[in-house]
Amino acid sequence: MKQLFATLASSFVVFASPALAAPAQGDVIIRHVTIVDVEAAKTVAGQAVVLKGDDIVAVGADAAIAKGWRADRTVEGKGRYLIPGLWDMHVHFGGGPDLIEENRALLPLYVANGITTIRDCSGDLPEQVLAWRGEIANGGLFGPRLLTSGAKIEGIAPVWKGTIEVGSEADVDAALYRLKTRDKVDFVKITDSTLKPELFLYALGRAKALGLRTSGHIPMALTTEQAVDAGISSIEHLDYAYNAGAKDEAAIAADFAAGRIDRAEANRRLDAGFDRETAMTAYRHFASKGVFVTPTLNGSRIIAYLDRDDHSKDAGLAYIGPKLRKTYDWRIERAAKADAAAIAARHKAIEDVGTILPMLAEAGVPIIAGTDAGFLNSFNYPGFGLHDEVELFQQKGLTPAQALASATRAGPAWFGWLDRYGAVKPGMAADLVLLRANPLEDIAATRAIDAVVMRGTVQDRAALDKMLADTRAQVAAWNAAAKP
Repeated sequence: MKQLFATLASSFVVFASPALAAPAQGDVIIRHVTIVDVEAAKTVAGQAVVLKGDDIVAVGADAAIAKGWRADRTVEGKGRYLIPGLWDMHVHFGGGPDLIEENRALLPLYVANGITTIRDCSGDLPEQVLAWRGEIANGGLFGPRLLTSGAKIEGIAPVWKGTIEVGSEADVDAALYRLKTRDKVDFVKITDSTLKPELFLYALGRAKALGLRTSGHIPMALTTEQAVDAGISSIEHLDYAYNAGAKDEAAIAADFAAGRIDRAEANRRLDAGFDRETAMTAYRHFASKGVFVTPTLNGSRIIAYLDRDDHSKDAGLAYIGPKLRKTYDWRIERAAKADAAAIAARHKAIEDVGTILPMLAEAGVPIIAGTDAGFLNSFNYPGFGLHDEVELFQQKGLTPAQALASATRAGPAWFGWLDRYGAVKPGMAADLVLLRANPLEDIAATRAIDAVVMRGTVQDRAALDKMLADTRAQVAAWNAAAKP
């Protein structure tokens, strides 16, 4: 028996020895790099990563990989940090058919900022976005992986365009059937402009029964707990999660539903009634139900301080077409109509809301990085805005590791895809970002991009700079053409 064991062991060593076996062939090797293990919040230095097609096929000590692998392209990673591709889980495309080209021009901005996947949360161009999703997937259009809700579900005659309007349970059933079977959406977006509260809850329940994830805005006439218990998958915008911390949220919702108070008074009472113990109980309930929260905090901060901050010289404006810039006016004009009391209230609200980020993390609620960038949302620049968002997360009390996880692992986790995305290891997608600084020390390092790998293709710094330059040139041409 000992002799048999020795023979088998010897055979294994011969088979596995890279010195005796021909080197394996990959497409790209990234050498001498420090891998950021986002899940464990640690770095592993002196590594090499092999890519083949759109897969990571090998990861290990640089010397061992160098002996065992060859590739057509080698990327030098010395002094660099390798992270999974970034995900922006809340973007919008819209403004009407005349703005299709300006919206399409935003796609390279995401890639240039290290974002390899975006989740479109619906605008007024749902059919166009569905078409882009397919074109990107088959290689006909350059851009990040695009996941979309298609048209959002709303009530009758809502403020938002491009929606599926529903006024009955039968309408909801028909909407979900269309989204699931015809549009094959990646998730369902449900909002609260005119949608009846009972239909909001019905839609959540039916979508869950159909195996569809949902994101949405919770109607003021409902409690956050009602939406969570009905099956909402992600709560979009931090203020909805903040409302769950009010001791008398149920009474406020009932008064609003009955018409006894307006939205401004409801918000005042929700803010005044916030209680940490109540909030933590609610957030632990979120976690137990598997509910994620997408704060879109920076977008809300921008709107809250439009009276104070001058955006006229923002560098980001050079990447936004004139027709898209015009859509910013809606929010700018609304903010300008506010009196001093309303301005003070919105300043207080955004600061109060931001305090719950570490509370959500403490309760175990997954926090998703999403920007709300796109049409209408003034000065919230696609691509660049994700770095603003995660930096704000860090400022509000998340660790750099938590902020990084929100932009690399939370999105895949929400879709149930952590077996494919969110880590640098064999079998994972070859969607990667090579950084010049360590994001576990300061999340601002996500801006220091040396290269982006998307679906196995390396976009080096020169290629990324060209994407940005090409977009600026296109916008400059549109600006010139728009002048009278």
